[in-house]
Amino acid sequence: MDKAYNISDISFDKEFMIVRVDNILLKIRINEASVKLAKANDAERHDFKISPSGYGIHWNGLDEDLSINGLMKIAKY
Repeated sequence: MDKAYNISDISFDKEFMIVRVDNILLKIRINEASVKLAKANDAERHDFKISPSGYGIHWNGLDEDLSINGLMKIAKY
């Protein structure tokens, strides 16, 4: 299966989530992306899995899924 995107890094900096997608850095306001992530603590935010297809990110403990397409729409480049 071909990957939709290559997600190589996800980090958090204060109110931002920073995601490297296909060697492009996306900077996303957490509260714009997800209410659940905005309310989560650091441990919960860092407990994620990238989908094997590269379409999205899943936080099992928060029961939250975010698509890369959706994040790209609200990202600051």
